[in-house]
Order: sequence, then structure tokens, then C-alpha cells
Amino acid sequence: MLADLEVVLPLDLPHRERVASAAARHLELLGEINAVMNLTRITTPRDAAIKHILDSVTPWRLFANAKTVLDAGTGPGFPGLPLALTLPETQFTLAESTQKKARFVESVIADQKIGNARALPERVEDIGKRDGYEIVTARAFAPMSKALSLLAPLLKKGTKALLYKGPEVETEIAEASREAKSLSVKFEIVMRYELPDGLGTRNIVQISRS
Repeated sequence: MLADLEVVLPLDLPHRERVASAAARHLELLGEINAVMNLTRITTPRDAAIKHILDSVTPWRLFANAKTVLDAGTGPGFPGLPLALTLPETQFTLAESTQKKARFVESVIADQKIGNARALPERVEDIGKRDGYEIVTARAFAPMSKALSLLAPLLKKGTKALLYKGPEVETEIAEASREAKSLSVKFEIVMRYELPDGLGTRNIVQISRS
């Protein structure tokens, strides 16, 4: 795991050595528990390094100035934990309503002593209404129209959403445009990148109040 991460992580990534070592341990723990919990379908070390870790941290600059980030539906901890390792001055809350997944994320946080991250076994809409965040993010969360219905109420003044989306992003945006108008939010693709080994195109979509 570590060797693959040392190859694929960007050379200018902040705290790169710490990210690589902690992320390697994260993937190791994920591999161990995946045999009984089936938390991920990505099983080869290089694919996991690219699709879980590299994908999570590539847009780190978009998060760099935020004090608080809410990761909606973090699953086994992506993108929240790799981003928390990259940006130790930012506080990350990882929302995961499935209890077994939330417990796994808690175990990784404790194992790697990630002091700027916490996992909450609650629905993101409940957490977001109770607590304020500068950025709400999500990866492999939901189609855009459903994501809008869940996340738009959290987009108070000064809050934006950054969603990781695949190559069909324009279609998703078009299908959700009417709902976006009714909710008074707007879309903007703020970053696009290709994962190595032909593992896919990623788009970061910003949603904010219009």
C-alpha cells in the first residue's frame, strides 16, 4: 500500500509523508474488515491508492481555507480522512448513518490519532441543521437531484457544497436544473481531473446559493 501511495500522490501535497503512511494504514485496516463487512469493491492496492486516496486529496486546494468541513456519507472514510491528514488545521466531521461504517471510521481515527477528524453515526441532514460548516462535501453520495434535496437546506450564507462527480456530470446537472432553480442554488464545475491508469474522469461541482 505505502509503495503505491508514494508513487501516485502529488509531490506538492501538504504533509505528503504523513498522508502516505496514515492512508496506507487506513487501506490496510479497510482490507482486513472488508472480508466481513464488504465496505469497498476496490481490492487491489494500486486501485485503492488511486480511487480512494489520490481521488480524495487531488482537490485539496479547494478545501485549504476552510475551518470546518462536513463529509456527507463518508462510507469507510473518503474523502474526509485523507483530506483531514492533508489539512490538519481544518476540522472535519465525517457523517455516516450506517453504524458499522461509522464505527470503522472511528477506529481509523483512533488508530492514526487524527485529531482534526471525528465520525458521527447520524444522517448528514440532521448534523448540518444542528451545526454550521463552511464546506459540505461528498463523494459517491447520490445523483445530483437527490443530493440537492438533502444538501440544499444546509447551504446557509457562507456555506458551499463541493461534490465529487464522474464523467456524466453535465447530464446530472441538466437533470437537476429545475430543482436547483426552485431551491435557489447554482452549480459550477470548479475542477476536472483524470485519474491514472484510465480509472476515470473526476469533476468537482460547487453548489452555492444563487
